[in-house]
Amino acid sequence: MFRPPFLARVAAGAAVYALEETRRLPVAAINFPITALSRVLQTTMHLQQFVTSLALKGDGVFERLGSAPAEQPEWATFDEDLAPAPATNGHASRFDLFDAAEEAPRTNGKAVPASLLLLETEDEVIEPAPEPTVAEVVAPEVAVRYDYPAMTLAQLRARLRMLTVEELAQLLAFEQQTRARAPFVTMLTNRIATVQAQ
Repeated sequence: MFRPPFLARVAAGAAVYALEETRRLPVAAINFPITALSRVLQTTMHLQQFVTSLALKGDGVFERLGSAPAEQPEWATFDEDLAPAPATNGHASRFDLFDAAEEAPRTNGKAVPASLLLLETEDEVIEPAPEPTVAEVVAPEVAVRYDYPAMTLAQLRARLRMLTVEELAQLLAFEQQTRARAPFVTMLTNRIATVQAQ
């Protein structure tokens, strides 16, 4: 097979390259402003980083020369800088009460009343106080487990599929005997009917 001279092959390759670039010209023309802007921004960022690195090196030189660091202004005080003020008249401030609430035991991100916790000593277990009653009605176990009295309608809707018919009936009876909120009663009644129909 005949092979053309090197210069002829280079010329043919250049012609094909020029043709390919001509075909890509519309796309390249559209992308050119974006590419150019990107390169300008990249160069600007590199320049800013370089100037910042020079400033940091300058800070190092001044530190070695022994210049005193800038003092903290008078108005810039932080809680750690202040000595704790003693409580007056033996009363704690509202902030102290807030701190005490923060130290209360938590479960699932919620504060747990001390009456629901078992307190242990070295030799004995102290039983928690009896569950609080609402209008002389003792809350069923399922209501205590899910903190039903504090539950919103959306929270109840999210829990409905996890409850058995018996638990739903207990919650419905508890709701009717205490607050009798119509949306809660309706939702519990409808769920009981749906579960029983299945």
